[in-house]
Amino acid sequence: MISAQNWADAERLWDYQQMHHEPRPCSVAIGLGSHDLGVAEVTADLYHRGMVPLIVFTGATSRTTRERMPRGEAEHYRERAIELGVPAPVILVEPHARNTGENIRFSRALLVERGIHVESVLLVSKPYEERRAYATARKLWPEVEVVSASAPMTLNEYVDSIQDPRLVFDMLVGAQQRLLIYPQQGFLIHQDVPPAVSVAYERLRCSGFTSRLVAVP
Repeated sequence: MISAQNWADAERLWDYQQMHHEPRPCSVAIGLGSHDLGVAEVTADLYHRGMVPLIVFTGATSRTTRERMPRGEAEHYRERAIELGVPAPVILVEPHARNTGENIRFSRALLVERGIHVESVLLVSKPYEERRAYATARKLWPEVEVVSASAPMTLNEYVDSIQDPRLVFDMLVGAQQRLLIYPQQGFLIHQDVPPAVSVAYERLRCSGFTSRLVAVP
């Protein structure tokens, strides 16, 4: 049973996980691979709005995507963007990354290899992973400006699209845990967490939304 308090706490994490950046023109958009083709759709929309001249889709496959995206997350993103009218020549595919750090490092290396100068990145992710993606990029690519973007959805809308509120709550708790422990491991920059967000996170953990937590040494 998911209580009203659980929902309120999840709303608190949902709001914190998003950076609330206003999209603006950048050198390149990088769409981070996942199970969610919505990332490709948001990236395509940003291209059509004139926000970027170039797109990189990055991602291999994972246990959650190997059946749905057998050709790799980045390739399926590319195909979806082309369906939405993005010209194929403006899309680069990075097909090897298996985590957010590799998404950033491998995309950066691909752009360097192509001789493309980058001053700013429009970083497109799932809504609840904006902050971790931003913190990872700031750690691994500190000289570029990072603008975060995702599908403009409420928590309720996202739950409706997934049809599994417990899974979404688990993912929110997992995303919050990584923001807390990954800076110590050198994976991303430290960010201050408001006390109300910390309380919401701990309550959700104690309520059993723990399937996406990682083991802490």
